[in-house]
Amino acid sequence: MKPIVSVSALRKCYGRPGNETTALDGVSFQVMQGEFLGIMGSSGSGKSTLLNCIATVIRPTAGTVTVDGEDLAALRGGALARYRGRKIGYLFQSFELLDNLTGEENILLPLSLSGAREGESRSRLERLTEYLEIGDVLDKFPAQMSGGQRQRVAAARALILSPALVLADEPTGALDSRNARLLLEKLSGLNRTEGATILMVTHDAAAASYCGRILFLRDGQLVHELRRDVPREGQEDFYGRIVQVTAQLGGGSCCVL
Repeated sequence: MKPIVSVSALRKCYGRPGNETTALDGVSFQVMQGEFLGIMGSSGSGKSTLLNCIATVIRPTAGTVTVDGEDLAALRGGALARYRGRKIGYLFQSFELLDNLTGEENILLPLSLSGAREGESRSRLERLTEYLEIGDVLDKFPAQMSGGQRQRVAAARALILSPALVLADEPTGALDSRNARLLLEKLSGLNRTEGATILMVTHDAAAASYCGRILFLRDGQLVHELRRDVPREGQEDFYGRIVQVTAQLGGGSCCVL
């Protein structure tokens, strides 16, 4: 496996010199191709700032982020637009679907922004629709869908162009436990069967237990790493280890699997 993402000595400060708040303080790690990696930490630990640096929503104060061989700091204009439109898919906690578009129109929206061939993406739409079980809502507007359906439509939109990296920011935060579990099972399945590379930020130990590896942030620094012992370790056992680490570090939340 090769790294899709390389983060080196990443630092992000807010405010003016002399009155700065450090959100990230020298973070370094790699995400391997086909990996399902979780980032955990309590509120204010820097996990959302880290995700936004990779998404190019914000620029780091220092350090480098390389995605699929491209240094993000060097991207400008069309190259930056291509990165945002083709290289990454973003799955938000609040869905971010357009209310005046149907489910299908929301999913296919990246087509018009990227210039991808419609025939190829139509074929992928059919596969994602079947796998994510959203065929009955493709002609509905977001207001006519349940929260779980909206998030699965959003997941299809994030995956429609087969991006090198899917960034998931607390994707189960607005879902009940049943729909959260269903979404995570679908994401985990896509990771296994299609090799989707997923980087998920979460504070929830149950959600994190679907990952293969977890990095723990505290006060803007990486303080611990946890790997699933595959194939011997079941999800419940991995969940137990996550809960232990979370309790030791202070922060995060736990719920019944």
